[in-house]
Amino acid sequence: MPLRSDWSGEVCPIRRSLDVLGDGWVLLIVRDVLQGHGRFDELRQNLGIADAVLSRRLRTMVEAGLLTRVDYADGGRTRQGYAATEAAAELLPILQQLAVWGERHTAMPDESGHMALIHDTCGHETTQGQVCSACGEVLVAEQMTWVKPWAGVRTSLVPAGVLGDA
Repeated sequence: MPLRSDWSGEVCPIRRSLDVLGDGWVLLIVRDVLQGHGRFDELRQNLGIADAVLSRRLRTMVEAGLLTRVDYADGGRTRQGYAATEAAAELLPILQQLAVWGERHTAMPDESGHMALIHDTCGHETTQGQVCSACGEVLVAEQMTWVKPWAGVRTSLVPAGVLGDA
């Protein structure tokens, strides 16, 4: 449910972008899907989001071209999950820059640890979202690992169109 006017027909590209991305759940869902967590139950658990809210967001994100439905086997059943499209994968620099900005400009909870963005190609941490600050190469999902000490995980990102195994 939109809480504001429809900006989809606006001349300003920032307004049009915010028409699709302006809801905070959207970027969090893209983050999780790029980490290979595209199954409804995984998204609900990871995000702590109500079923109805998640269903609405997923439907809207498929309609907007950010996600695509992907079949996967669950025991003897075929179920549908969600994978990032190229449009969602192109949000990677924005997500990574948000992480960098959050590290620099927001208070970190005690003992949470620093989130590191590792460019797998060169093996170094980057302090930029779009281009590796160590080697200068453009960053793409399938060459990135996010290290989150508070969760005790190193997450390799998945390319567009792939539903992870986790």
